[in-house]
Amino acid sequence: MDRRVCVAAADESGGWTPDVRERTAAFARPVEAVLEATADSIVADDDGVTIVPDAHYPFHPSTGVVTDPAVVGAICRFLTDRTGTDLSVAVAGSEHVDVDRTAAFLGYPELVDRFDAALFDPADEPRTTVVRDVGGRSVSTSIPTRLLDERVIVVPTLRPTRTGQFAGVTRTLSRFDDRSDGSPEATIAAADAIEPALAVLDATTAYGDDPHATNAVFAGPAASVDAVGASLLGRSIDEDPVLKPTLETEPPVEIERIGSGAVDVESIRDRLSGGRLPATGDAHPAVTAAYRLYAAVGRDAVPPQLEGGR
Repeated sequence: MDRRVCVAAADESGGWTPDVRERTAAFARPVEAVLEATADSIVADDDGVTIVPDAHYPFHPSTGVVTDPAVVGAICRFLTDRTGTDLSVAVAGSEHVDVDRTAAFLGYPELVDRFDAALFDPADEPRTTVVRDVGGRSVSTSIPTRLLDERVIVVPTLRPTRTGQFAGVTRTLSRFDDRSDGSPEATIAAADAIEPALAVLDATTAYGDDPHATNAVFAGPAASVDAVGASLLGRSIDEDPVLKPTLETEPPVEIERIGSGAVDVESIRDRLSGGRLPATGDAHPAVTAAYRLYAAVGRDAVPPQLEGGR
């Protein structure tokens, strides 16, 4: 198994911009760099490619607790320029806000139109039952068939979950299993059934106690990216019931810096290590302020479940 994860620096000049097209352009170079180094199996025309961002709730991308759609746009640009494969973007949503509203708040309809991709709601997709053996237990999953038939690029953001672990690849994919009971075994089984071809970690803005512009993009095999993400947040794999079974027999991950921009991995780890999401009912002011601004621009109310996203 390839244990190499590539990282490239994003363009941080000018700071945060609300224009998704400008951010897509800023992220094009680092995304291209890491994909050219890791995505040989992706850029073919015979099968479709589905991109799966962490879009669990319509938080503003500047908070770092959802994947920045501009990173997804940069991936679409890379694939569109190099292949005629069909592209789609899968948004899972949450129990609080449906997929259509989440996708609209985050700007995915405009993004997929721009790159001639498709946006699909997993609730509207045909499903296939897949049984996986996890720790000696047979676990049945119900996965959108498209995620089984097409090559999947999963794009988590660098953030902790509500309970403190790295959200990551495996947990992002588990949202698409409508039979999941939320157990570690069910979470592992869903990701194993989908078998993502590649993971791209959006660390352009990360979350560790508060948003932080880490200005980095990582890419590599799913398990390796999960290991790197957990390390950057200062999480122990041995204490993560989802990641430990999938990583305990693997050798250490090698991080390879790509391109001319320097990424200080240790500085990112020092800045984010131990960081957690705000407790429910006590949202960090930066998260609340950013969402209120976003809701005001979109003329939508701030829902009472603001802190409900995992």
